[in-house]
Amino acid sequence: MKRAGMAIVMLSMAVAGLAGCSTGEDPAATVSTGAVSAAVAQPVVAVASNDGEDEPEVTYTRERKNITLPNRTVTRQTATLKKGVTKVAQRGRPGLRVKVFRLTLEDGVEVDRKLVSDSVRRKPVNKIVLKGTKEPQPTRQCDPNYGGCVPIAYDVDCAGGSGDGPAYVSGPVRVIGSDIYDLDRDGDGWGCD
Repeated sequence: MKRAGMAIVMLSMAVAGLAGCSTGEDPAATVSTGAVSAAVAQPVVAVASNDGEDEPEVTYTRERKNITLPNRTVTRQTATLKKGVTKVAQRGRPGLRVKVFRLTLEDGVEVDRKLVSDSVRRKPVNKIVLKGTKEPQPTRQCDPNYGGCVPIAYDVDCAGGSGDGPAYVSGPVRVIGSDIYDLDRDGDGWGCD
Protein backbone atom coordinates (compact mmCIF):
# COMPACT_ATOMS: atom_id res chain seq x y z
CA MET A 1 0.00 0.00 0.00
CA LYS A 2 2.92 2.38 0.65
CA ARG A 3 3.95 2.13 -2.98
CA ALA A 4 0.45 2.91 -4.27
CA GLY A 5 -0.04 5.89 -1.91
CA MET A 6 3.34 7.35 -2.74
CA ALA A 7 2.74 6.93 -6.46
CA ILE A 8 -0.58 8.82 -6.25
CA VAL A 9 1.02 11.77 -4.40
CA MET A 10 3.86 11.97 -6.90
CA LEU A 11 1.46 11.68 -9.82
CA SER A 12 -0.71 14.49 -8.42
CA MET A 13 2.32 16.71 -7.98
CA ALA A 14 3.59 16.03 -11.49
CA VAL A 15 0.18 16.75 -13.02
CA ALA A 16 -0.19 19.91 -10.99
CA GLY A 17 3.29 21.06 -12.06
CA LEU A 18 2.45 20.52 -15.72
CA ALA A 19 -0.86 22.28 -15.33
CA GLY A 20 0.83 25.23 -13.69
CA CYS A 21 3.39 25.42 -16.47
CA SER A 22 0.76 25.59 -19.17
CA THR A 23 -1.37 28.26 -17.45
CA GLY A 24 1.36 30.20 -15.68
CA GLU A 25 -0.01 29.45 -12.21
CA ASP A 26 1.91 28.45 -9.16
CA PRO A 27 2.11 24.62 -8.99
CA ALA A 28 1.66 24.65 -5.19
CA ALA A 29 -1.60 26.61 -5.50
CA THR A 30 -2.92 24.15 -8.04
CA VAL A 31 -2.25 21.20 -5.75
CA SER A 32 -3.97 22.86 -2.79
CA THR A 33 -7.13 23.74 -4.74
CA GLY A 34 -7.24 20.30 -6.40
CA ALA A 35 -7.74 21.67 -9.93
CA VAL A 36 -6.23 19.70 -12.78
CA SER A 37 -5.80 21.18 -16.24
CA ALA A 38 -7.34 19.35 -19.20
CA ALA A 39 -4.31 20.26 -21.29
CA VAL A 40 -2.30 17.35 -19.87
CA ALA A 41 -2.72 14.50 -22.39
CA GLN A 42 0.38 12.41 -21.73
CA PRO A 43 0.24 9.90 -18.84
CA VAL A 44 2.73 10.57 -16.11
CA VAL A 45 4.62 7.56 -14.80
CA ALA A 46 5.74 7.84 -11.21
CA VAL A 47 8.17 5.37 -9.70
CA ALA A 48 7.88 5.00 -5.94
CA SER A 49 10.63 3.79 -3.71
CA ASN A 50 9.71 1.30 -1.01
CA ASP A 51 13.09 1.13 0.69
CA GLY A 52 14.12 -1.91 -1.36
CA GLU A 53 11.04 -4.00 -0.45
CA ASP A 54 8.91 -5.18 -3.36
CA GLU A 55 5.21 -6.00 -2.94
CA PRO A 56 4.56 -9.70 -3.72
CA GLU A 57 2.82 -10.51 -6.98
CA VAL A 58 -0.60 -11.97 -6.10
CA THR A 59 -2.29 -14.31 -8.58
CA TYR A 60 -5.35 -16.55 -8.41
CA THR A 61 -5.88 -19.91 -10.02
CA ARG A 62 -8.25 -22.85 -9.84
CA GLU A 63 -7.35 -26.45 -9.13
CA ARG A 64 -9.59 -29.41 -9.96
CA LYS A 65 -9.22 -32.62 -7.97
CA ASN A 66 -10.84 -35.88 -9.16
CA ILE A 67 -11.61 -38.40 -6.42
CA THR A 68 -12.54 -42.01 -7.21
CA LEU A 69 -15.50 -43.33 -5.23
CA PRO A 70 -15.08 -47.10 -4.77
CA ASN A 71 -17.86 -49.51 -5.61
CA ARG A 72 -18.76 -52.65 -3.67
CA THR A 73 -19.23 -56.28 -4.69
CA VAL A 74 -22.61 -57.67 -3.63
CA THR A 75 -23.15 -61.45 -3.64
CA ARG A 76 -26.70 -62.78 -3.97
CA GLN A 77 -27.73 -66.40 -3.68
CA THR A 78 -30.00 -67.88 -6.34
CA ALA A 79 -31.61 -71.26 -6.89
CA THR A 80 -31.50 -70.75 -10.67
CA LEU A 81 -27.82 -71.73 -10.73
CA LYS A 82 -26.29 -75.00 -9.59
CA LYS A 83 -24.50 -75.01 -6.28
CA GLY A 84 -20.92 -73.80 -6.61
CA VAL A 85 -21.59 -71.86 -9.85
CA THR A 86 -21.19 -68.06 -9.86
CA LYS A 87 -22.23 -65.54 -12.47
CA VAL A 88 -21.74 -61.77 -12.74
CA ALA A 89 -25.21 -60.24 -13.09
CA GLN A 90 -24.05 -56.60 -13.13
CA ARG A 91 -20.63 -55.19 -13.82
CA GLY A 92 -19.56 -52.60 -11.29
CA ARG A 93 -18.09 -49.17 -11.93
CA PRO A 94 -16.41 -46.71 -9.54
CA GLY A 95 -17.91 -43.28 -9.02
CA LEU A 96 -16.33 -39.85 -9.50
CA ARG A 97 -16.31 -36.86 -7.16
CA VAL A 98 -14.89 -33.52 -8.34
CA LYS A 99 -13.63 -30.81 -6.00
CA VAL A 100 -12.63 -27.37 -7.30
CA PHE A 101 -10.40 -25.10 -5.18
CA ARG A 102 -9.52 -21.39 -5.57
CA LEU A 103 -5.82 -20.90 -4.84
CA THR A 104 -4.16 -17.61 -3.89
CA LEU A 105 -0.50 -17.43 -4.86
CA GLU A 106 2.08 -14.85 -3.81
CA ASP A 107 5.12 -14.90 -6.07
CA GLY A 108 4.05 -18.37 -7.24
CA VAL A 109 3.76 -19.80 -3.70
CA GLU A 110 0.36 -20.97 -2.44
CA VAL A 111 -0.79 -18.95 0.58
CA ASP A 112 -4.52 -19.74 0.64
CA ARG A 113 -6.87 -22.46 -0.63
CA LYS A 114 -10.69 -22.33 -0.60
CA LEU A 115 -13.16 -25.01 -1.70
CA VAL A 116 -15.56 -23.46 -4.24
CA SER A 117 -17.25 -26.59 -5.64
CA ASP A 118 -17.78 -30.18 -4.49
CA SER A 119 -19.99 -32.45 -6.58
CA VAL A 120 -20.50 -36.14 -7.34
CA ARG A 121 -20.35 -36.43 -11.13
CA ARG A 122 -20.95 -40.18 -11.27
CA LYS A 123 -22.34 -42.44 -8.56
CA PRO A 124 -20.62 -45.78 -7.99
CA VAL A 125 -22.37 -48.87 -9.37
CA ASN A 126 -22.04 -52.05 -7.31
CA LYS A 127 -20.90 -55.28 -8.89
CA ILE A 128 -23.54 -58.00 -8.41
CA VAL A 129 -22.46 -61.63 -8.35
CA LEU A 130 -25.01 -64.47 -8.31
CA LYS A 131 -24.03 -67.59 -6.38
CA GLY A 132 -25.88 -70.83 -7.15
CA THR A 133 -27.60 -72.84 -4.41
CA LYS A 134 -29.48 -75.41 -6.52
CA GLU A 135 -28.63 -78.94 -5.46
CA PRO A 136 -27.88 -81.26 -8.38
CA GLN A 137 -30.57 -83.84 -9.03
CA PRO A 138 -29.41 -87.39 -8.62
CA THR A 139 -28.90 -88.98 -11.99
CA ARG A 140 -31.53 -91.57 -12.69
CA GLN A 141 -30.24 -94.97 -13.65
CA CYS A 142 -32.10 -96.48 -16.63
CA ASP A 143 -31.88 -100.04 -17.90
CA PRO A 144 -30.37 -100.05 -21.44
CA ASN A 145 -32.64 -102.95 -22.53
CA TYR A 146 -35.66 -100.65 -22.75
CA GLY A 147 -36.48 -97.48 -24.68
CA GLY A 148 -37.54 -94.82 -22.21
CA CYS A 149 -36.39 -95.09 -18.64
CA VAL A 150 -36.99 -98.34 -16.84
CA PRO A 151 -35.27 -98.16 -13.44
CA ILE A 152 -32.55 -100.61 -12.54
CA ALA A 153 -33.70 -102.79 -9.64
CA TYR A 154 -33.81 -106.48 -8.75
CA ASP A 155 -37.45 -106.47 -9.97
CA VAL A 156 -39.51 -103.97 -11.96
CA ASP A 157 -43.26 -104.29 -12.59
CA CYS A 158 -45.77 -102.30 -14.60
CA ALA A 159 -47.45 -99.57 -12.57
CA GLY A 160 -51.09 -100.40 -11.82
CA GLY A 161 -50.49 -104.11 -12.43
CA SER A 162 -50.44 -107.01 -10.02
CA GLY A 163 -46.63 -107.05 -9.52
CA ASP A 164 -45.09 -106.29 -6.13
CA GLY A 165 -42.10 -104.19 -7.34
CA PRO A 166 -40.10 -102.79 -5.59
CA ALA A 167 -39.72 -100.57 -8.71
CA TYR A 168 -42.50 -99.69 -11.13
CA VAL A 169 -42.68 -98.25 -14.64
CA SER A 170 -45.55 -96.57 -16.45
CA GLY A 171 -45.89 -97.91 -19.95
CA PRO A 172 -45.74 -98.41 -22.69
CA VAL A 173 -41.99 -98.95 -22.96
CA ARG A 174 -40.23 -100.44 -25.96
CA VAL A 175 -38.08 -103.51 -25.53
CA ILE A 176 -34.79 -102.96 -27.43
CA GLY A 177 -32.70 -105.70 -25.78
CA SER A 178 -33.54 -108.57 -23.45
CA ASP A 179 -36.82 -108.26 -21.56
CA ILE A 180 -35.16 -109.04 -18.20
CA TYR A 181 -38.13 -107.82 -16.16
CA ASP A 182 -40.73 -109.70 -18.27
CA LEU A 183 -42.66 -106.53 -19.09
CA ASP A 184 -43.60 -107.62 -22.66
CA ARG A 185 -45.91 -110.52 -21.88
CA ASP A 186 -47.51 -110.67 -25.34
CA GLY A 187 -44.14 -110.52 -27.21
CA ASP A 188 -45.01 -107.54 -29.46
CA GLY A 189 -41.87 -105.55 -28.49
CA TRP A 190 -43.73 -103.24 -26.12
CA GLY A 191 -43.95 -103.66 -22.37
CA CYS A 192 -46.64 -102.42 -19.98
CA ASP A 193 -49.04 -101.72 -22.91
